[in-house]
Amino acid sequence: MKNSQKYAAELIGTFWLTFGGCGAAVLAAGFPELGIGFLGVALAFGLTVLTMAYAIGHVSGCHLNPAVTIGLTAGGRFPGSQVVPYIVAQVTGGILGALVLYTIANGVEGFDASASGFAANGYGEHSPGGYSLAAALVTEIVLTMMFLFIIMGATHGRAPVGFAPIAIGLGLTLIHLISIPVTNTSVNPARSTGPALFVGGWAISQLWLFWVAPLIGGALGGWLYNWISPTPSEPVVGGIESKG
Repeated sequence: MKNSQKYAAELIGTFWLTFGGCGAAVLAAGFPELGIGFLGVALAFGLTVLTMAYAIGHVSGCHLNPAVTIGLTAGGRFPGSQVVPYIVAQVTGGILGALVLYTIANGVEGFDASASGFAANGYGEHSPGGYSLAAALVTEIVLTMMFLFIIMGATHGRAPVGFAPIAIGLGLTLIHLISIPVTNTSVNPARSTGPALFVGGWAISQLWLFWVAPLIGGALGGWLYNWISPTPSEPVVGGIESKG
């Protein structure tokens, strides 16, 4: 694949993750009669990754997340020379996903992104459950670390072929079930950046945590898994090509 095709795939995939996951939270979760609620939002995020993993895994590796790109690099699965362009593509996709979602949400009279929260991530008074900065920091580091651990294992050369997207998608669903009350779940700086730009104010001022913590967690998870189970010399055949 050409690099331009990989970057385009990452942009489209991260657009889908942000639009699909945050869209479920912004457009559907507020209507009890639809029956989506907390569980539905968690499942929506998992489904975006699962569907894109099958759609573009063979093109770009389907990172969709700067923390995943950093983690795969730390784990020896992705070349450092491609980190910056991948992250640029992912953040661009996250912003575009939030833009389209904002345009749709504005179709209802009285919509206010800042007042609604617009699925932005936060801590303290902006945490859904009122959790502290320290709690948010630990949550985002640990869950991103475990997300990379799952990704590295599911895409290992000796993992069952074809099932990686399912494990990764369900892993992200579980992560949301744990952490939506704490931070509204980031584990992905690109997903956090898009909505924060439209909320402004507090969301921008707290955005630093949702870059720092996932990047630390991603690097730890990638390194830890590679230490436990080094990448074999044969190609990765677990369902997502994560070597770039």
